[in-house]
Amino acid sequence: MALHFDAQEFETRKNRLLAEMKEAKIDAMLLFAQESMYWLTGYDTFGFCFFQCMIVEKSGEIALLTRSADLRQARHTSNVETIVIWEDRAQANPTRELRDLLSDRDLLGARIGIEYDTPGLTAFNGRRLDEALNTFATLEDASLIIPRLRAVKSDAEIAYVREAGKLADDALTAAIPLIKAGTDESAILAAMQGAIFEGGGDYAGNEFIIGSGEDALLCRYKSGRRTLEKDDQLTLEWAGVYRHYHVAMMRTALTGAPTPRHFELYEAAKNALLACEEAMTLGHTFGDVFDAHAQAMAAADLTRHRLNACGYSLGAHFTPCWMDKPMFFAGNPREILPNMVLFAHMIIADSESGTAMTLGQTYLTTENGPECLSRHKLDLIVG
Repeated sequence: MALHFDAQEFETRKNRLLAEMKEAKIDAMLLFAQESMYWLTGYDTFGFCFFQCMIVEKSGEIALLTRSADLRQARHTSNVETIVIWEDRAQANPTRELRDLLSDRDLLGARIGIEYDTPGLTAFNGRRLDEALNTFATLEDASLIIPRLRAVKSDAEIAYVREAGKLADDALTAAIPLIKAGTDESAILAAMQGAIFEGGGDYAGNEFIIGSGEDALLCRYKSGRRTLEKDDQLTLEWAGVYRHYHVAMMRTALTGAPTPRHFELYEAAKNALLACEEAMTLGHTFGDVFDAHAQAMAAADLTRHRLNACGYSLGAHFTPCWMDKPMFFAGNPREILPNMVLFAHMIIADSESGTAMTLGQTYLTTENGPECLSRHKLDLIVG
């Protein structure tokens, strides 16, 4: 089996989950989030774009219901022994086959926790799931149980996170010499992604963000490339990825002579990021970190140009995005704990002047404060 962790690591994770299930009086969990399946058993696939479900019983027994295309994938990448295949055919309804599987496992009338809040369970399949199980068992939304467990990383996970951090740095190192007038964005993107692959890394949970000129104000990937011009701006957001663990970074770089507005926004972004660092300590909440960001932006008269979130947790994640819970937004009461991996991004989009500025990096929380996982400085990049 192609497992990235040893048996004891997986056993510890399962025991943590079973303890949470016992506390919540849940007899079985239905996992639909690919991140949950990977974390619990090592199962590694993009087959969650179709219906699949992992059953975890309070006894510790685990079974997987999936398609034939993922049978060998599950055998090779996970420690799951019981794998049941639902058949692709006209009018197929795998939720009924799931109900039959649950019945075979004596779960009629049980309290079942379901991961509803995931791209692994579409609204269409969620409705069919409820129809199949509403009279079979007591259903509860258990979407937050495993994300809460995954948010705090083990030593083995942190080792992979550090490798991801090195790859994120390598990507920026590859990009910097290319940030100059006359370079096509494609060359920069290819160099960054190539550095990660050459370092043994993986595809990221979402596309890298790259945009110059007016597109530098965007914080999402869009199709199409342009060539950098003199006195241009380029926004990059990317992640080093190792064994699916992500370490993200974000920068807005400039070619030619920066404008005074660029310098102004850079100083504001740096001050806000440093304020977030100060708040990113044990005993504070995710809401406290956002408040530090908001206050720093307000002090620079940039409230209308900032976003309503300034970062999020990172870990092993799958498409469609690498963002994990919890996030930095107003009023979030989740407490910052040791061994969380947190990405803080300062994004300023001044549409009035057409000026962009971003600054972001990933931290590991420790007893002594946040540890930056990048070797690169926060200096403004000017090519």
